[in-house]
Amino acid sequence: MKLKKNTINNLITYIMVIAAFLLCQWMLASGKMTRSLKGQLIPICVYIVMAVSLNLVVGISGELSLGHAGFMSVGAFSGIVMSAWLAGAFQMENEIVRLLLAMACGGVFAGIAGVLIGIPVLRLRGDYLAIVTLAFGEIIRNIMNCLYFSLDGSRIRISFNNPNLPGTILINGPAGAAGVDKISTFGMGFALILFSLFVVLNLVNSRSGRAIMAIRDNRIAAEAMGINVTKYKMMAFVTSAVLAGMAGALYGLNFSTITASKFKFDTSILVLVFVVLGGIGNIRGSIIAATLLTILPELLRAFNDYRMLVYAIVLILVMLMTNNPTMRAFFERLRPKRSKGEPTAKEGESA
Repeated sequence: MKLKKNTINNLITYIMVIAAFLLCQWMLASGKMTRSLKGQLIPICVYIVMAVSLNLVVGISGELSLGHAGFMSVGAFSGIVMSAWLAGAFQMENEIVRLLLAMACGGVFAGIAGVLIGIPVLRLRGDYLAIVTLAFGEIIRNIMNCLYFSLDGSRIRISFNNPNLPGTILINGPAGAAGVDKISTFGMGFALILFSLFVVLNLVNSRSGRAIMAIRDNRIAAEAMGINVTKYKMMAFVTSAVLAGMAGALYGLNFSTITASKFKFDTSILVLVFVVLGGIGNIRGSIIAATLLTILPELLRAFNDYRMLVYAIVLILVMLMTNNPTMRAFFERLRPKRSKGEPTAKEGESA
């Protein structure tokens, strides 16, 4: 049987990520990777997952979300607390298992936050949705600045605006988390990228994904076909939040100290820039854009005071190039197209 065109494109995406991972491993083994690039490997993995997950909301679902960093912060701090609890209460020395459980915990709590935020937010559209998600992202960050966590034996104690907790302080309000065990690895970041691609690409190519895209293209027609708009929009939003939370846990456990100020509005805009420059709805483009734009500021350090100016000029040139009719036609040819025999989202498929 011949493989479908979208299956071939998905395989190309997986092969591209695996080839990049093998290249990095070879550079690490041979000592050809610079010290600064070594330190960026895990953040690159995190930003790729963030870009892919946000593209699910912005590109596939067609909703503009500006609070993605909020879910990342929930995942980061819940992952740090989970890792410290496993190490302190259960004396778990296996760092890989701790990291997996911490990432799972970060994804669960970020998913819960996504449900709580999605219930009121997804009733809005357009600019109103963007403004409210921006507000929720800032609310989450300010709540994290007021929370205090401590480990008292095998118990986790939580307080709001009260730093006087018994036991070892894990998260100290606006001072954030200090003395975090750095257990994140590049291999786990690579595994998280593959997991995110598996979830997103399979969702996009499923009947639920076709329903989500039908809602994006024409909400009224989709509703007339019997598609539950709220259900499928919530599915995309919560899935994106879970992946962002897992990426946040990986990010938080990569630093010995981390504060809520790292997850400001700027971070959400940065991830949105990755999505826009890579192509809205283009998962492979998000991977490439997140990688290049994370490395670019470090490569421009030789320019010192002018590096951010050069960075901004590069962004402008890329935007002009991608909006050029000739280049757009070229990228459209690279994008997977629906085959003639592929079914569309119908009432019977989305019920």
